[in-house]
Amino acid sequence: MTVGVSVKRKEDARLLVGAGRYLDDLTAPGLLHLAVVRSPHPHARVLAVDRRAALAGAGTVAVLTVDDLPELAGSIPPLVPTPTIRSYAHAVLAGPVVRHAGEAVVVVVAEDRYRAADAAERVRVEYEVLPAATTPASALARGAPRVHPDWPDNLAGRNCVVVGDPDRGFAEAAVVVEGDFVYPRMTGVPIEARGVFAVVDPLSGVLSVWSSTQVPFAVRSAIARVLGLPEDRVRVRTPEVGGGFGVKGHAYPEDVLVPAVARALGRPVKWTETRSEHFLTAAGDRDQAHHARMAVRRDGTIVALETRFTRDHGAYPTLGEAITLNTINHLPGPYRVPAYRATGDNVVTHKTFIAAYRGAGRPEAALVLDRLLDRAARGLGMDPAELRRRNMIRPDEMPYRSGLSYRDGVPIAYDPADYVSGFDRLLGRLDYAGWRKRQRERRGSDRPLGVGLSVYVEGTGLGPFEGADVRVDPGGTVFVRVGVAAQGQAHETTLAQICAERLGVPLAHVVVLGGDTELVGFGMGTIASRVAAVAGPAVAKSADEVARRAQLVAAEQLECAPEDVVLAEGRASVRGVPDRGLPLGAVARAAVRSRALASRGSPGLSACGFFYPDSVTWAFGAHGAAVEVDVETGAVRLLAYAAVHDCGRAINPMVVEGQVHGGIAQGIGAGLQEELMYDDAGQLLTATLMDYALPRADQVPPLGVEHLEHASAVNALGIKGVGESGVIAPGAAIAGAVEDALAEYGVTVDRIPLTPARVFELLRSARRRHS
Repeated sequence: MTVGVSVKRKEDARLLVGAGRYLDDLTAPGLLHLAVVRSPHPHARVLAVDRRAALAGAGTVAVLTVDDLPELAGSIPPLVPTPTIRSYAHAVLAGPVVRHAGEAVVVVVAEDRYRAADAAERVRVEYEVLPAATTPASALARGAPRVHPDWPDNLAGRNCVVVGDPDRGFAEAAVVVEGDFVYPRMTGVPIEARGVFAVVDPLSGVLSVWSSTQVPFAVRSAIARVLGLPEDRVRVRTPEVGGGFGVKGHAYPEDVLVPAVARALGRPVKWTETRSEHFLTAAGDRDQAHHARMAVRRDGTIVALETRFTRDHGAYPTLGEAITLNTINHLPGPYRVPAYRATGDNVVTHKTFIAAYRGAGRPEAALVLDRLLDRAARGLGMDPAELRRRNMIRPDEMPYRSGLSYRDGVPIAYDPADYVSGFDRLLGRLDYAGWRKRQRERRGSDRPLGVGLSVYVEGTGLGPFEGADVRVDPGGTVFVRVGVAAQGQAHETTLAQICAERLGVPLAHVVVLGGDTELVGFGMGTIASRVAAVAGPAVAKSADEVARRAQLVAAEQLECAPEDVVLAEGRASVRGVPDRGLPLGAVARAAVRSRALASRGSPGLSACGFFYPDSVTWAFGAHGAAVEVDVETGAVRLLAYAAVHDCGRAINPMVVEGQVHGGIAQGIGAGLQEELMYDDAGQLLTATLMDYALPRADQVPPLGVEHLEHASAVNALGIKGVGESGVIAPGAAIAGAVEDALAEYGVTVDRIPLTPARVFELLRSARRRHS
C-alpha cells in the first residue's frame, strides 16, 4: 500500500539541492529580454509615444506599440466565460485607452534585462488623463465614468439566489443581527513572480512557450486565439513553478505578448516580472463588501440569513461570476439555514483586475457568517460555541441538500460527515474551556484575551474533467502523463502513489510528468483544489486499465487465467506461486506483439483515461484562535491556533499537513496585516514587501491540526481537495477573537486585517461612543 502513507516528496531530491529549473533559469542562443512600459494612470487616453531616446540606448533592439503589432489589440479570453457577465475586450497591449494603472502600453526589447529596463525608463508617453471610478460605490454612482464604454454602466452582472421564505424568517425572529463587513483586496505572493519565455522552432514553425502558470492549456488557447494560430502550432510548458496560489491561475497579457514579440523578431524572448510589477499587475482577490443580517429564535435556531454585496473585479471580470457564486454557495456553511437570500453585484472599476487567490470566495463567506453568529450569540446571551453546535447539520441529515446549486449547475448535496463531532474535537484541541477560564482571569487588564471560532464547508474537486496517460516501458518504469502543472503541491509524489498502488509497483518506478500541452489532449489546470480529487481518479482509471492489460499479456506468457495474475512489487506472477512470474517491464515488452490485447483494441501497456466528476465533493473544517490584545497599542498577538478538517482519504498525510499549515499561515496574514491599498485616485500604495506585510515566523504559533477522513461520495478513491482548506477560516476566527477580547470596551469588528493601527482606532472610536 502506498496511498495513505507519508512518503517523502520525490521532487525534493532535486529542489533541495538547487537542481530545479525555474523560468528565469531558461536561456537560448540569441536571447532577448523584454520590459514593459505601463500606464501610471488608472484611466487615460494614449496620445503619443516617443521612443527615440530608448532606441538610441546601447543594446536596445526594438520599442513596440500596438500599432507595430496590431494583433495585440486582440482580447485575452476570460478563464470562465459566463453568459450572465457582459462581454468585454482585454487587449494584450493597450491602444487608445488604458483602464487601470499598470496596464501595458509599450514593450521594449533589449540584449539583457538591465538594458531593457533602462530603455523602458527612457520611453516618453503622452496621456490625456480621464476621470476614473476606483471603488464600487463611485463606479455604481449616477454618471460614473464607464470602464467599458459600450456598457450602459459598470455592473458586469448580478447573481441572486433565494431559498425558502427569508422575509417570514426575519419577521418571526426573536433576535436579528446585521452589519457591514469588508474583506479587502489582497494577493498571493509566490516566492517566484510571473515569467514567460518564448521561441519559434526554425524547422517546424511551432511557437514554444514556457510560462510560470497554473493553467498551461488556457495559456495555449489565449496565444492561439490572439495570434490567429491553430492550437497545434503552439506548445506551452511549465518549468518548475515557485508557487501560484491562484494568482497564476489564468492567462495574462504577458503570456501572449512575449511569444508575439518572439515571432515578430525571430529570436527567443524572455520576460520576468519584478516584485513591484507583481503587486501592481498580478491579479489579487477578495475585495468584497457585504451588508448582511441573520435571524434567530430565542433558543438559538437560525431561521433566516441574507446578504447583499459587491465584488470589485477591477477593470476586467476575468473569472466572471465564479468567485461571487462561490461566496453565495458557501455562506450558509455547515448549518441548517431554512431561508436564505443573497445578491452579489459584480462591479468593474479602474483598478487592476482581480481573479482568484487561495480560498476564492470562501474566506469572505466565512468572515460574514461568523461575525453574524458571534453577534447573534451575544444578543441571546449564549456561548458562541453552543450556538454553532445547535445549528450544525447532523449526520442523520446527510447527504444534506442546501437548496442551492453549485456554479456547475448541479444541486448541492453535502458529502456524509459528522460536523458536530469534528467541531467538538476542535474545541478540545484548542482547549476552549481553558481559554475561557484564562479570559475571565484577565478581564479588566490592559491585555485582555479573546477566543474566535470559524466552521466552514468547502466544495472541492471542480470538473469538468481531468485526464492521465499511464504507460509502462520495457525497462519497468511507469510514466504518468497528466494535464495539470505543479507549483509545489507534490504531484510527482501523490499521483505516483495512486499509480503505484493500482499497478503494484514500487513508488520509485513511477515518474509523473505534467505541465506540457503535448502530454495529454487537454487539462483544466491546477486550480480550485481539484488535482487530487479529479486528476487522482483519472490516474487510477488509466492505471487500472494498464493493470488489466498486463494481466492479459502475463496470462498468455505464464499460461494461466488472467484472473490468476497478481501484480505486486513490480512483477506479474501466478496467484499462489510467486516464483512463477515476470518483471512488469518484460510484460510491457511482450505486450507490443501480444494477441491477448486484440480485444482491448491496441497493443502495449498503456491507457489514457479521463475522470468526469458529477459535481464537487464537499469537505468541512473547524478552526479556533486565541489572541491577546494590547489595548494601549492595538497590537494583536496570536497565542494559540487549532484546526480540524476533513480531507477525505489522504493520499499522503504529510503533504496534507503541509497544505493545511501553509493555508493557515496565509489566512493569519489576511487576519492580521495583508491588504492591497489604493488611494482615491486608484494608485496602489502597497507596491513592495515593505508596505505589503506578510506573516512572520514569530506571528504563527504552533499549529494543532487534526485530519478527519470522511470519504468523498463523488469519486471511488474517496479523495477531497485540501489545497485551499487552511486559508478559509483564519481571518474569521481572528476577527472573532479580537472582538471577543474587546467586548467589554464595546468594540465591534467589521473588517480585516486587524493591524495595530486599525485596532487602536476601533478602541478610540468605542471610547468616544461611551464617553
